[in-house]
Order: sequence, then C-alpha cells, then structure tokens
Amino acid sequence: MSALLMKILSTCWQPASDRYTAAGVDAAGRQDGLLWYKDIGQHLNGEFSMAVVQANNLLEDQSQIESGALSLLDSGPVGTFVGVYDGHGGPETSRFVNDHLFQNLKRFASEQQSMSADVIRKAFQETEEGFLSVVTRQWPLRPQIAAVGSCCLVGIVCSGTLYVANAGDSRAVLGRLVKATGEVLAIQLSAEHNAVHESVRQELHSLHPDDSQIVVLKHNVWRVKGLIQVSRSIGDVYLKKAEFNREPLYAKFRLREPFKRPILSAEPSITVQQLQPHDQFLIFASDGLWEHLSNQEAVDIVKNHPHAGIARRLVKTALQAAAKKREMRYSDLKKIDRGVRRHFHDDITVIVVFLDWNLINKSSSYKGPSLSIKGAGINLPVISFAPCSTTT
Repeated sequence: MSALLMKILSTCWQPASDRYTAAGVDAAGRQDGLLWYKDIGQHLNGEFSMAVVQANNLLEDQSQIESGALSLLDSGPVGTFVGVYDGHGGPETSRFVNDHLFQNLKRFASEQQSMSADVIRKAFQETEEGFLSVVTRQWPLRPQIAAVGSCCLVGIVCSGTLYVANAGDSRAVLGRLVKATGEVLAIQLSAEHNAVHESVRQELHSLHPDDSQIVVLKHNVWRVKGLIQVSRSIGDVYLKKAEFNREPLYAKFRLREPFKRPILSAEPSITVQQLQPHDQFLIFASDGLWEHLSNQEAVDIVKNHPHAGIARRLVKTALQAAAKKREMRYSDLKKIDRGVRRHFHDDITVIVVFLDWNLINKSSSYKGPSLSIKGAGINLPVISFAPCSTTT
C-alpha cells in the first residue's frame, strides 16, 4: 500500500459502524455502516434481494425496484422494473434518474397502452431532456453540474418478456439452468459503452471521423476525449452541448476546440427476449461489482446460496476481492470511511431478481398493491463531511 494512502488513512481510520447507526426496518431495507441492504422481498414475478455499499463521500449509485403497474392506466401492463444508476462527478444525475425515469416510462406506456423498446427509448430521452433543463437552470450558479452524469441500466419483466436497456457500463446477467448438466450458465444481457472495449472505440471513430483524438489512452486507460470512460450516459451535458463546455466550467473539463455534434449519447442499447422456464434469476449491478467478479462467478454464488441476503453476499465477495488486491484484511477495509474508501473500490449496487415461472404466467392478471423500494446510503449535510474526502 502506498505511503500516500497510509498517510490519508491514518487520519480517517475509524470503524464506519461507530459513526452511522442502523436505521429503518426490513420492509424498507437496513443500514449497517456504509452498507444498505434489503435481504429478501417479493416482486410480482418472484423474490428479490438488494444491496448497496458506499465508497464515495456522497453515494453516486442510485437504484430502485418497482413491481405492479407499469403504466398510469388500470388496464395497462404490469410487471417488475429494475433500475441501477451509476453516477459520476456527483450524485445529482443518478438521483434525478431515480426520481424521474420510471415515471416517464409509465407515462409513455400509458400512451401506447403497452410495454415496448420504443416506450423505454422515449423514457430515456425524456429523462435526458429533463436533466438538461436542470443544468440549464442551474448553470449560472452551479456550472459544474454540466460535468455530472450517470450510467443507466434498466430491466423490465412484463408478460413473460424481458427488456434490458443500458447506457454506460453497468451490467445485467441472466442465470440459465442447463437441465442436462444441472449447471447454471451466465449470459450477459447488456451491451457496455466503455472505451476500454475496442468495439466502442471503433463506434466513436466512425461517428467522429474528423477527430483523431476522440478516444485517448491516458494513464493506460482509454477515455473519450481523454476525460471519461463511458460513451453513453444520462447527463454529462458538457460533452453533448457545446454551450456548456466553456468558462466557468473547470478547465479540466473544457475542450480546446469547440465541437459541432454531441460527443456522448443518451441512446440506450435495448434487448428484448422471451423468458424461458429454465431462466432462473437476473443480476443487475453497477460496474463496481464486475471489477471484482466475473459473470460466471457471480452466477455461481447466487446458485449455491439461499435467496435471502444474496445481494449482500455478492457485495461482500467483491469487497473481499478488493481488500485482497490491496493486500489488506476485509475487516480493515470495512473500517475505512466513505470518501477515502473510494481509493479501494467504487460504490457497488446489486439487485438480484429471481424468476418464478408460475408467478410469471399469472402476472398479467395481477391487480394487487405495487412495490416500490429504492437503494439508500449515507448522505449527510455538506458541513459534516470529513476533511479527508476524495472525488471520483
């Protein structure tokens, strides 16, 4: 471990559980230090488990599960909606998405009286335009909000159909049973928009053939314009609208030459498929999980352990791997406070959705109450922030 990190830790090291007390009841989830979790719950199509661990000073990951009506009409589609929103540069965009995307989706589903890829695409665009309006209003007093954005991963189970939409580098993985062997195979469902992938770099070059610096290898990491790894997101207006890429935005975000077309996109990649009886569960997670676990490792953990607490188990496994990479004990990692914790791992959000085929077959006639749960974290007033905080 570097001397610099040890110096930082020496001023900030104290058990997180000493600073934050457990809050809430299990119906709405529980808080344990920097970990929030909902070990088990029931959605329209089976059981689910959620967990969030905070690393940033302000939690930048936001998440939700909504089950029941997927439109504003009594006769509209019903099902389960899952959202994982991995923010960067601050929490404003991911919070906005968490508050508005599902409502936008319900409105467009009402207009079309059905669920579809087009409904999802319109909901993403409406959310993007809504956040642009926020940036436009706040720009005179808070210009740095133009450099805040969020990845956006959505999964919807509706009438036996699975929709997965993604903008950014969060990931959805399906666990599918192979009856002949009893194995459960990991099948990645989402396309990732991160410049680390050659296909994404090629896409950017094709969209910007006149810009040889559209992707730059900086500190051994491919970044769009040398600034950001993801090529699609909600927000990040400074790379979509040239009028927001100027003073008083911080110099590190300003490009040397003005751009004529948006550099980043909010357009999601969407897949649609019919679920099969051997599809057992879905894992939705921010990239903080996938930095430490492969798709198959995550699926094997879900397969081999009880449903209750499985999201928390996945988060713990990722944290243990993060500690091992830094040659430290997991118990010591847990003592490191938010902000400083970001040196060791990212915010991590995991939602595991189990699929009960009997319930899926009955769900189209569901008329019961709706479920709505959002992931949580430690978000204290700015005046209480530790002086040793860091930024992403």
